[in-house]
Amino acid sequence: MNLEALLSARLAPALAEVAQATVDPAVRRSQHADFQSGAVLPLARRLDRSPRDLAAEVVARAGLAGIATAEVSGPGFLNLTVADELIASALDDVSADARLGVAQTKQPRTVVVDYSAPNIAKELTVGHLRSTVIGDALARTLEWLGHDVVRANHVGDWGTAFGMLIEHLLDVGATGISQAGDLTAFYQAARAEFDDSKEFRTRARLRVVRLQAGDEETLALWRTLVAESQRYLLEAYERLGVTLTAVDFAGESGYQGMLASVVDELDAKGLLVESDGALCAFPAGFTGRDGGPLPLIVRKSDGGFGYAATDLAALRHRVRDLGATRLLYVVGAPQRTHFQMVYAVAAQAGWLPEGVTAEHVAFGSILGTDGKMFRSRSGDSVKLSAVLDEAVARASVRNPRPAIAAAVGIGAIKYADLAGDRMSDYVFDWDRMLALTGNTGPYMQYAYARIRSILDRAGQFHPSVRIGHPSERALALELLAFEPVVESVAATLEPHRLAAHLYGLASLFSVFYEQCPVLKAADGVRESRLSLCLLTGRTLRRGLDLLGIATPAQL
Repeated sequence: MNLEALLSARLAPALAEVAQATVDPAVRRSQHADFQSGAVLPLARRLDRSPRDLAAEVVARAGLAGIATAEVSGPGFLNLTVADELIASALDDVSADARLGVAQTKQPRTVVVDYSAPNIAKELTVGHLRSTVIGDALARTLEWLGHDVVRANHVGDWGTAFGMLIEHLLDVGATGISQAGDLTAFYQAARAEFDDSKEFRTRARLRVVRLQAGDEETLALWRTLVAESQRYLLEAYERLGVTLTAVDFAGESGYQGMLASVVDELDAKGLLVESDGALCAFPAGFTGRDGGPLPLIVRKSDGGFGYAATDLAALRHRVRDLGATRLLYVVGAPQRTHFQMVYAVAAQAGWLPEGVTAEHVAFGSILGTDGKMFRSRSGDSVKLSAVLDEAVARASVRNPRPAIAAAVGIGAIKYADLAGDRMSDYVFDWDRMLALTGNTGPYMQYAYARIRSILDRAGQFHPSVRIGHPSERALALELLAFEPVVESVAATLEPHRLAAHLYGLASLFSVFYEQCPVLKAADGVRESRLSLCLLTGRTLRRGLDLLGIATPAQL
């Protein structure tokens, strides 16, 4: 039961009667009561009436009997206290529901979530972490709500760099990249040879021509590179606990046959202008540093295609061929202008018709404790595998069991990323991430494990909730807030809302457990408190699973 929605539904007709117009009840959680409505204050100014008198009239007209009591507070706020009987009844309903009161959407959409997007023949670095973790949490949440989610791992598997990579592969043989840890060394060796050898550079450039022309021998070598990289990536995703699989790879190569038609269609619609030999789109409202129109280069002066053409082809394909009505691009904030321009051009071309949306799910950077970009001591990008290794090693100091250490260490990294507003930068701080106190992954996991321990000792009981102690009531209200929080994540694409709710729930449970004996409580009260434990554990486990965080039963 969504209590906020219920209270809004009861206040809305009363507000409409006194205003003779539709009024948003503006019901929100409050520190002064269970909920508070501030709708009367702006309405009173519009009607030139006393806010407190108007608030009293709204209360008199609202059908709140058996649901809540209302008190006029301050200049005209409505403080709403939900009836204990309603809270207990609602919790019983949620307890009996396998989905914890969260219904699947009645209007499912096909949603493409574009995330992770590494480059082939390169190892994942910590720079790939945010897109992968945020994107996976959103995909999990939207899918659980009943949407048809298409995961799209837009890997960089095409381009001029593959000329040098294929030539280097011919020089060293396929065994040169047979181990995942060799990917970075393989790429660096190819780059060094390209920089140092004129003969190698010539071979590499000719190889690019053969690749783009569809030469079968070259394509076979290219497939070897792609397959080896995909094998490594899938192992990394499995270790990280994300849901990307082999069928989700949607590389740039897959759109190469569509690029010419993208140009032709845009040109036919009068959306392309030749500029210095290149074909560019100039969507309105975008200007460069000189104040002039900012171009989106669709075809380069040499006849090649850049990122814009590939992104436009992918967008068109996702809408036309996959039937997507919501496109999410989980990509760093620096790409904001690029994607806004792509969406603008796509809209002009008719590829984003009414009812279809494209959204850039931007995020900030990961910083070191010095406040600068998180890098190794040598200044290089930090390998993601090295970060995960250290996380597991640090977690194993507390619990040496490999599976538990992996769940806690990797969960700590993921939770630290998801717990803050994705638009903000955050500091990669080992001590804070792995702390057992505060808003951290280990704190959440230990809260769940504590609940499992209580339930294991309790044995069988009949779930039923009654509200008595204030801490029981506070915990119950937070449990009933799970449904609107999950819905808000789907709407706003902000996973930190769910993390904040789960942390609040775990914190309230800790207070409840300290103040309310559970296993030693009298009959009736014991069952009720065990029911609160059970529902809290189920909610924590489901919520953390939506974030991609494991919940070991024992720690």
